[in-house]
Amino acid sequence: MDPSAASLFSLDGRVAFVAGGAGAIGSAIAEALGAAGARVAICDRTAERAQAVAAKITAAGWEAIAAPANVTSEAEAEQAVAATVDRFGRLDIIVNAVGGGAGKVIFSAEDYPRDAWDWIMELNLRSTLVATQAAVKPMIAAGRGGRVLNISSVRAQLGISTGYSAYVAAKGAISSLTRQWATEWAKHGINVNAIAPTFVDTPQVAMLLGDPAFKASVVSRVPLGRVGETSDLIGPAIFFSSDASAFVTGQVLTIDGGLTATQ
Repeated sequence: MDPSAASLFSLDGRVAFVAGGAGAIGSAIAEALGAAGARVAICDRTAERAQAVAAKITAAGWEAIAAPANVTSEAEAEQAVAATVDRFGRLDIIVNAVGGGAGKVIFSAEDYPRDAWDWIMELNLRSTLVATQAAVKPMIAAGRGGRVLNISSVRAQLGISTGYSAYVAAKGAISSLTRQWATEWAKHGINVNAIAPTFVDTPQVAMLLGDPAFKASVVSRVPLGRVGETSDLIGPAIFFSSDASAFVTGQVLTIDGGLTATQ
């Protein structure tokens, strides 16, 4: 690759805040951002988990800190962001990797209970809203622009016979918010995009994918013949965090092995 082209994907000098950075998807993205040159703040509700991922990144020769917080709380999210800015002097990127939970609360649409609905919305939608609001304020104040990367899902586009009413609603809202924020914050030089994976093989969906019949039904509809891996999300995450996507905003990139192309 031409050196000038390679530099488009460099994150040297940038600071990234990864909400949910100790989860399977969040940690994979956080490590990739560190490898690309970013200094990374790992945000997780559990300080020990955040510290473990930060230590792993540091051991690899990159720079990272733990910034523990429950990002459904405005006060905790703002405190974690402030700690990141205090440590690194700036904030350029937020990745919203908090979410999931759908496989734990499966109910028919006509009987979907309020407590399960509220929990999924809190975990997926509110966490994205609160963390992003906290992170974008210092970006706007600094006047250097920035990047917001949300994690949506193919379930924002496609229904599923499993009882996912709250999850598809939350992820659909995240895709819509991605477009809305991109429109509002363009004047500040902040690009907002999202990735929308199909099933990714993580502990969160182990129960579903552990059912051979269910997994076979999913794989049979994916042209590339498998479910996703966390490594499949790394390239798109670096693209959307870097100058390579300077003229891309308000987009939702589907990462699904061709699944939605067949629907």
